[in-house]
Amino acid sequence: MSAVDGAPVPMTAKRRGAQLAMLAFAVLIVMGAYASVGLGLDGKIPSGMLTYGLGLGALMLAAYLVLAKFAPWADPLLLPLVTLVNGIGIVMIYRLEQAPMPGANATTQLMWTALGVVMFSATLIVLKDQRALQRLTYTAGFAGVILLAIPAVLPASLSEVQGAKIWIRLGQFSIQPGEFAKLALVVFFAGYLVAKRDVLALAGRRLLFIDLPRARDLGPVLITWGFAIATLILEKDLGTSLLLFGTFIAMLYIATQRTSWVLIGILLFAGGAVLAGMAFSHVEARFDAWLHADSPELYETAGFQLMQGLFAMGSGGILGTGLGQGHPNLIPLAFSDFIFPATGEELGLTGLMALLLVYALIVQRGLRTAIAARDPFSKLLAGGLSFILAWQVFIIVGGVTRLIPLTGLVTPFMSAGGSALLANWMLIAVLVRMSDAARRPPPQAIQDEGLTQVMQR
Repeated sequence: MSAVDGAPVPMTAKRRGAQLAMLAFAVLIVMGAYASVGLGLDGKIPSGMLTYGLGLGALMLAAYLVLAKFAPWADPLLLPLVTLVNGIGIVMIYRLEQAPMPGANATTQLMWTALGVVMFSATLIVLKDQRALQRLTYTAGFAGVILLAIPAVLPASLSEVQGAKIWIRLGQFSIQPGEFAKLALVVFFAGYLVAKRDVLALAGRRLLFIDLPRARDLGPVLITWGFAIATLILEKDLGTSLLLFGTFIAMLYIATQRTSWVLIGILLFAGGAVLAGMAFSHVEARFDAWLHADSPELYETAGFQLMQGLFAMGSGGILGTGLGQGHPNLIPLAFSDFIFPATGEELGLTGLMALLLVYALIVQRGLRTAIAARDPFSKLLAGGLSFILAWQVFIIVGGVTRLIPLTGLVTPFMSAGGSALLANWMLIAVLVRMSDAARRPPPQAIQDEGLTQVMQR
């Protein structure tokens, strides 16, 4: 079917039907998990299953309709995959609420999901062309720095939770500005690196098999490293510090294809973290809890949460205890920072691998968008957003499995809370917009023979 007046070729009904079917399948999986929780707890299907099912289904149908209208050629897998992970998170929070565990509230999480869908829809409607973000490169960078800096300058009573100064709390209202700062900073990184990539790609001296960059080009890396270390020291936030610096180095590698930048970044961050650990007690405590969590001195204090998570995943084994049949309430903050080990206890290693596969598919679709993008800025932005999601999953999973020091990050789309969920739905919306632009067929000329004959006369 050809287009007229420069309009793009519309998406076929078959394609739309397949996308809607995958979305419905994701909702059905979530509802099956919800029923399994009730059957595991007391042998009955939960009374609120229909309410949660209709609520989640209505939200995702609304997101689908917005996507079909404003980004019809977007990747058809992104929305169903995110729906599945978000839905499993709501199910696990409901399971913990029944334990009971203070702070776990599935209804609140469903409301945050609704607001996330609103932010997803608003981003798609407002952001008609992702290339417009390139004009906001330095504005986005300034906004990101301000959002990250606000908690650091606020009194601890208004910003500190669990030892990290990453919140803004006013009465019952609280928000974590760093979650939105990461999106703004990725936009800044993409715009800056596209403009400077030719300079940054120039090689200086060669050391063994690596072409080192010129010394004069180290400025942006050193500034970003200093900012990351300052975040680690002033806000006691190892997670955000590692997330942002790692993302910058990855985007720098994508832009320049220089392995030396990755090596320099790893050495800089590792050296800075070691020095910070030697100079500041709260950083040293993080590393002690990681290295000696099972020691008698730390097991009842700093290492207790980590060890309870490991015990839970160990008791789950390969197939898990079954939804509703484990003891995830024994893990502190199982609905937030440690929802991954709580899920592992009841779904087992098999369930965790399935979840990681879903995350991997989301990242793969994002990277595929980066490859298909038609301009350098979109390529780098899509790659950066995909990497930051993958990097966040690695940091939190690595932390709860004791592969790396535990950080304050949460599992994307699964953990309870609003700031991270809203920011991640916005991230997906930007990926959807870029996917639509990359996959959309070009406008076709009018092929009306009768009109041509009229014009020839």
